[in-house]
Amino acid sequence: MPEGRDISGLPGDAATHPMWKSVAAPINRDGWPFIAVGAIATALLAWAWPPLGWFGAGLTAWITYFFRDPARVTPMRPGLIVSPADGRVQLVVRAPPPTELAMGEAPLTRISIFLNIFDVHVNRVPADGTIVAVHYRPGKFVNAALDKASEDNERMAVRLAVAGHGDLAVVQIAGLIARRIKCSLAAGQAVKAGARYGLIRFGSRVDVYLPPGASPLVSVGQRAIGGETVLADLVSGEPPRQGEVR
Repeated sequence: MPEGRDISGLPGDAATHPMWKSVAAPINRDGWPFIAVGAIATALLAWAWPPLGWFGAGLTAWITYFFRDPARVTPMRPGLIVSPADGRVQLVVRAPPPTELAMGEAPLTRISIFLNIFDVHVNRVPADGTIVAVHYRPGKFVNAALDKASEDNERMAVRLAVAGHGDLAVVQIAGLIARRIKCSLAAGQAVKAGARYGLIRFGSRVDVYLPPGASPLVSVGQRAIGGETVLADLVSGEPPRQGEVR
């Protein structure tokens, strides 16, 4: 076998294949009540009429898949801002941060990541730092893929101080069918990049407002991996990256 050859994708090593690791990932503890309800409903449907049991089994399998919580490898160099969520980069625009975070009215670079119902929905801290403020705001439930969702939808906004680099904001936004935002952070808490901190059910969006002067290193349409994909580098001075479909 040639030196350095990667055999992780070969059939004989299927258990270590990245896709298998995603499918067979641990389940987030918030998902177990939903899985239990699905299993009970499946049993009742199967008892009432067997074909309905198959429908219930399929729905329960999807719920189990939705709440998967795979491990991630987070880059640890100071100054890196990593994606807080899996999903597609929907927008990269200039916009004022949420008013409830008291970060001023000057526009910042906002990266919006849209999560569809098949993405991992566990959210992760984007950078090392200290939580300055956490604020919940009720709102509408319009399609999270729309730009106005950042302003109109129900949201949980977090202000995070990154030592030596100013503050950033990360905002969990409810979507068309999302009705529950969970955030475990509190003001004054010290956090590490890549740490799990929340969850949105079911289908949603996460916005990241970069500190002043930071350039985005992702492009619209790009897939982001929570806790791994670098959204910005606060120390490199690299200009914004451009991307194209190939």
